[in-house]
Amino acid sequence: MVTDRHSTDGTTAVPGTAAGKPGGRRVEAGAYVTFEGRSWQVAAVVSSTVRLVDAHGETASVLSSFLFADPAFTVAGMPAAGVPLWGLFDSVPERERERALAWQRHIREVETGLSGEPGGSDVPRPAYDPARHSLAEREQAKADELAALGWPQVSRATVRRMRARYRSRGLMGLVPQRKPSRATGRADERVTAAVLEALRRQRGRSTGTLKGLRLLTGQILTDTHGTGTVALPPPSTFNRLVRTLADPLEHPGRPARTATTAPMRPFTPTVALRPGELVQVDTTLLDVLAIGDDGRPVRPELTIAVDVATRSVLAAVLREEGTKAVDAALLLAEMAVPHPARTTWPSALRLSHAAVPYQRLLALDARLEQAAARPVVVPETIVIDRGMVFVSGAFLAACESLGVSVQPAPPRHPAAKGTVERTFGAVNTLFLQHIAGYTGSNVLQRGEQAAAETRFTVAQLQDLLDEWITACWQHRPHEGLRHPVLPKTALTPNEMWGALLGSAGYVPLPLTGADYLELLPVRWHPVTGRGIRINYRTYDHACLNEHRGRPSPTGARDGKWEVHLNPHDVRQIFIRLPDGRLHEVPWIHRDHVHAPFNETTWHEVQSVLDRRADRETHEADLADALDQLLRRTRPAPARTGPAGAGAGAGAGAAHDALPAAGTVPAADSAVTVPAPWDEHGSLDGIEAVTGPDGGPGPDDDGPYGEGALPRDGFALYDAYEEAEHW
Repeated sequence: MVTDRHSTDGTTAVPGTAAGKPGGRRVEAGAYVTFEGRSWQVAAVVSSTVRLVDAHGETASVLSSFLFADPAFTVAGMPAAGVPLWGLFDSVPERERERALAWQRHIREVETGLSGEPGGSDVPRPAYDPARHSLAEREQAKADELAALGWPQVSRATVRRMRARYRSRGLMGLVPQRKPSRATGRADERVTAAVLEALRRQRGRSTGTLKGLRLLTGQILTDTHGTGTVALPPPSTFNRLVRTLADPLEHPGRPARTATTAPMRPFTPTVALRPGELVQVDTTLLDVLAIGDDGRPVRPELTIAVDVATRSVLAAVLREEGTKAVDAALLLAEMAVPHPARTTWPSALRLSHAAVPYQRLLALDARLEQAAARPVVVPETIVIDRGMVFVSGAFLAACESLGVSVQPAPPRHPAAKGTVERTFGAVNTLFLQHIAGYTGSNVLQRGEQAAAETRFTVAQLQDLLDEWITACWQHRPHEGLRHPVLPKTALTPNEMWGALLGSAGYVPLPLTGADYLELLPVRWHPVTGRGIRINYRTYDHACLNEHRGRPSPTGARDGKWEVHLNPHDVRQIFIRLPDGRLHEVPWIHRDHVHAPFNETTWHEVQSVLDRRADRETHEADLADALDQLLRRTRPAPARTGPAGAGAGAGAGAAHDALPAAGTVPAADSAVTVPAPWDEHGSLDGIEAVTGPDGGPGPDDDGPYGEGALPRDGFALYDAYEEAEHW
């Protein structure tokens, strides 16, 4: 869902966008909308009710949530909300992609005054200040600027046309949809090739002059075709050819930008006045050991999103190894939809018992009936630390689809993300030190038996963390949260969220299963007669029959097909077929492996099992060995007592479910490190999982012990089912 931008000017933001930002759509008085197949004009917006009138004078009063939920709902002149087809954009030639991204920055500067590029100024340039110049004047200024930079055939009409294409189709609208005519005119193709080679050699080096580039081009022509075989064109013709072929941002002879050495400003606290206005995201390694997929102790990695206005932890994701781009993208989806309450949690942790106007929220979104007592917000601005995960295409595409502005933090300025950094410290002191396997913040604080105390898997730690956030953090008073009416009383994050709902509002945002599939990382693979081969795994399905051995209709990537893969569950992939939709293609041995696995576990199995037969038999042996590994490394059932609180422990006693500081739980159920495979292809050295009575432990055919992972923890990744849960 998205936070309702019911603003004081009588407008309402459409779900999936941010009001007032590039790409945002607003429903305001006078706007024309399509609802139930008819065209209406908005007469007024009163609270959560929109009053409409059609061309015949018929009127209607509709709740904003019901209006936005109509599949045919559109706003005249505005693009439809949805996740962009980032995989299709990735198939565009590199030069056209770079040009489209450059146009995107210029269009944003024309419309808002700010380009939004990392490291850019937060003050509009004088020629693009909306307070001084009209939109037409800013378009003309941009046309003059681009023409001065060497962009060919740029006028005010060009800027206006590109704005319209960006509004209607997003980033893909800035990519040429037809083959452009030959821009080099009647220039000799040998000269054109030499100029391109000279530009390639200069790329990444200090920018020179056009005269120096002409000398380099002449040397290339002499070395390639001989002395005097191909003549260089006159300087004026050569300069026009270079302006045509060179990237505008790397044009030779372009004056360098003047560097500024402004003094560092004094530190000022970060202030946000509404939920989602500013959200800080960061990743860190936890000071606790967990049981990995291979049975070895590992330090999981935590990625959280903290709302500055309410100090709420909007989303938290634990991973056994490095966080991937798909985790950061799905982090946005977790913020934007209600968090489902576990069935084992007490009713006090449900949203119906929180300090919020629950009945009014439930009337807007029925999913909140089973939601946990945690805020649900679509951020307006996200502050990142320039990590590779957060500047990836998958994360930026997800932010673009939701209308979220991405703001990189200044380098070597940890205070720019002080809220999320302090939250990491609170997680360590208030939660992790009570978990079995706590390592301390450094080796001097680490106990001698930290590895032997390891009791929980990463999935169980995720459940415990979610329970702690809901039961403790969201109900714990924060000294930085003060209400203007009660300045002496510290509020909890939930109380602050409830207080700000009156000014910010709430509008649900439905995300479909197709949206989750689009957020998965993109790969490119051919479709062969045997199916699709990825890292010695074969994926096959009947939907591939008519496409076997044929190139992709996109014509890019040497005829390879666009494939989406969840790196945390590689038992199935999703391929985009000519109908434009993503189709699921399972691994041929998926039914034989009874638990999800990632690439790390697959590489571990490959490294210890030698190939002794043909490819098909070897792949079947790998599947059998992988299933044995996942079965044998499953954690033993939790024992009774403080240290045995599993993922399903009741949250009403969240502190009681965790061991008190200083206590050391028994280590007799720790999983030992697996030894290499024996000659029969089975695992030795892994302690067998046993039940409380010493008998065989739970497996896929038997019941699960108390505290063990639930059966639905091993379900296949189903994006549509995931969307229904959220």
